[in-house]
Amino acid sequence: MLKTPTPRLILDTLFPHLKVAAAYARQIQSQITARPDKDRQDNFFAAALSDADLSIQTMVEVALLGTFPQIRFYGEEYEDSYNTKYFRAIDLGEKDDYLVTLDPIDGTQFYLDGHSNYHIILTVLNWDEFEAAIAISPAQNTYYYALRGEGAFQGTLEDELQASRPLKIGATNRTILLGWGMESLAPKLREDYQVIDIANSYSKEQQIPNVNGMLSGELAGAVLRVGKFIDGAALAFLAQEAGCIVTTWEGTPPPPLYACEDYQRPGLIVATSVDVHQDLLKVVQEVMGT
Repeated sequence: MLKTPTPRLILDTLFPHLKVAAAYARQIQSQITARPDKDRQDNFFAAALSDADLSIQTMVEVALLGTFPQIRFYGEEYEDSYNTKYFRAIDLGEKDDYLVTLDPIDGTQFYLDGHSNYHIILTVLNWDEFEAAIAISPAQNTYYYALRGEGAFQGTLEDELQASRPLKIGATNRTILLGWGMESLAPKLREDYQVIDIANSYSKEQQIPNVNGMLSGELAGAVLRVGKFIDGAALAFLAQEAGCIVTTWEGTPPPPLYACEDYQRPGLIVATSVDVHQDLLKVVQEVMGT
């Protein structure tokens, strides 16, 4: 078997391809046609599927198979991909047998409705934890990336990874994002915070922050029903490397990846400060009975 590339080498190698993918996504956004909704999802955000999702995943798959043919790879659209059968595996491996994951368009509904806060998210997973993650925001000409234990960084799409600058997130506002299925927390939280309940606050006309608002400073915290490896948990990892607090609803560290099922961690709390985290934890435990 070929030697497994390091997480840094994987990011360095794929970054030029991801920048091309970002330019493609930005170029066709105004012309994009939605494909039939995915029937395996339980909300309209998760159900949205576009030509860009499939095209970007194909592009990354080709780059991976041509460069690191022995790598494990799981893409969100693996069921519809022509390339899934060519990868050695799509699941987590043993220690240091990395799994690369991809959400080709995180926030497809935002993308289809013409908003700018969608991402291309790629991660490198070890058996227990994220080793690396990169989130590219094509319409905002920005990227964020992190390596395990090395902090988070940001740059513009004209920059190389080496030219990025450290990303530090502070509590700059009192806005909390509630992911899909978390709307029952809103009444209590509104006593002290501005609350964006994505299930009820989403609008085609007016953009609201997605979970990626944790990275841009738009949010003081977020509560997620689950943390999917390819998106929510990846953004939580980026936020944690940038100084945020990330726990389960019980206030404990997220479980190791190998202990999770269906490519997702359990419900997560992400907060910019100890005070915000304690407020969110208290409300979650009161309302959800954890």
